[in-house]
Amino acid sequence: MGRCLVCGRSSPLISDSLGACLDCIRRGDASGLIKTRRASWREAMGLPPSPPNQGLQCNLCSNRCRIEDRGFCGVIRRKQNRLEPVTGSWRVAIGHYYLDPLPTNCVANKVCPASTCRGFPEHTKVCGPEVGYYNLAVFYGACNLDCFFCQNVEHKRMSVKGGPLMTVEELVKQALRPEVTCICYFGGDPAPWAPHSLAVAREVLSRKKLRVCWETNGLENAGIFSKMMEIAVKSGGIVKVDLKAWNPLVYEALTGVRGPDEALRNLKEGAEWFKVRPDPPPLVVSTLLVPGYVDCDEVRAIAEYLSSLDERIPYVLLAFYPHFMARDLPPTPRKVALDCLREVKPLLNEVYLENAWLLSDLPYP
Repeated sequence: MGRCLVCGRSSPLISDSLGACLDCIRRGDASGLIKTRRASWREAMGLPPSPPNQGLQCNLCSNRCRIEDRGFCGVIRRKQNRLEPVTGSWRVAIGHYYLDPLPTNCVANKVCPASTCRGFPEHTKVCGPEVGYYNLAVFYGACNLDCFFCQNVEHKRMSVKGGPLMTVEELVKQALRPEVTCICYFGGDPAPWAPHSLAVAREVLSRKKLRVCWETNGLENAGIFSKMMEIAVKSGGIVKVDLKAWNPLVYEALTGVRGPDEALRNLKEGAEWFKVRPDPPPLVVSTLLVPGYVDCDEVRAIAEYLSSLDERIPYVLLAFYPHFMARDLPPTPRKVALDCLREVKPLLNEVYLENAWLLSDLPYP
């Protein structure tokens, strides 16, 4: 039972890590409190408490950090009068990789060529699941957000530790294996390491045909996002954007940075690629249903925006499981997930609920 330190209300849908309820966040009454709390846990992990605003400007993502030491992501540093990755070269990134048997538990699996007949025969070897083949899963150790509910929090420790490392050459060698039919970049988030992922994609595609996908928060600068979309579309891949929330105050409370304007602009760019390759869909959007914070109002607004861009954009609602600083919240109540599903289904051609096995049957206050 968490307690809002702003209004005093108690509820199992209030996280003590944030110390504020959704109503107080939306009114703008909790921003200072949440910033102070987030700063304490980020500093304890060795990361900047907020996007720095003095120094050389980084333009990789919408944070546009002005860096004297390190950026908010922890992996872009200032060295004399230039910015560079902490590895010293864009050919070397912090992260790890593995071969994931297809079909995978991908957020886009309902529309992906590796799991369906969509894209056959141009973009998939078989009409149906590509059993016996593999996805090269590339996990980047960095993120330009600080979601208090992060499901892959090990990326923070990796960015502070500075390892493990992976080179462009290593990933290209793995991707060229005959049993590998796709690459998916995720994390963390691939945004801080975008030049690395783009280099791998270009070098592989110059020697082999395979799908290239990104799973990202969509906050890359417009030029980078456009390049990602172009490569994904031409290769048969999908750019999967995880849009955390709609309301800017809710977005900042959940993630630690302002948003989601840059992500929305990039989604508009992504929607244009349906004119080039309508199927399989080049863009998929997802939202994690964080109990007490991401409600039906948030997902309805997101779905309405997507519908205004192109009704063909698939929208995936994801069930939440307690993790990181949100361990005091319950899994997504089944009733909430089904209510959200009913709200958005009339707005888009394809709406899915994934990770349904995580849903709880707890009563929703």
